Amino acid sequence: MGDQEARLIKKIKKGNQQAFKKLYDIYADYSLRTAYAITNNASDASDIVQETFIKVFRNIDSYDSKKPFKPWFYQILVNESRRYMKKKSQEAISIDSEQLLDHLNQDKTELEDDKQLEIAMEQLDEHHRTILVLKYINGFSEKELADMLQLNINTVKSRLYKARQKLKAVIGGAQDE
Repeated sequence: MGDQEARLIKKIKKGNQQAFKKLYDIYADYSLRTAYAITNNASDASDIVQETFIKVFRNIDSYDSKKPFKPWFYQILVNESRRYMKKKSQEAISIDSEQLLDHLNQDKTELEDDKQLEIAMEQLDEHHRTILVLKYINGFSEKELADMLQLNINTVKSRLYKARQKLKAVIGGAQDE
């Protein structure tokens, strides 16, 4: 965790609302993009981010300052996204396809248009979509994903591998048509 974040967290734990506002300013845009990538709905994403920051504020005392803040924060964001989506019974998770294509360079998959990627992502189950978004859009390491999602690192690696394979299969099938 950066020195600025560490100081902000200490101030927030003491009830300093200005420090919380600064933390909000640091994470709000990125959180909104992530929530939007998961929900594909701006209004839902905004609600999720708002609920996430409320939970962060309420639970800041449970944060272990010896560990990085960002994965702790994103664990709350992901959990809140899942809770919200279950509540709304949404199953379609979409992502910014251009960013995913940039980050999946090792796959060398060429798509005719971005819509194909969105359709392909919608065919993946929630676990695989979420892990792809967090890894390739948000840039979390496998270790951070394991901590954040409360999974064994081998499970994370397996889900990433399977998600990439399923995505390739769906995209390959779409291109054959």
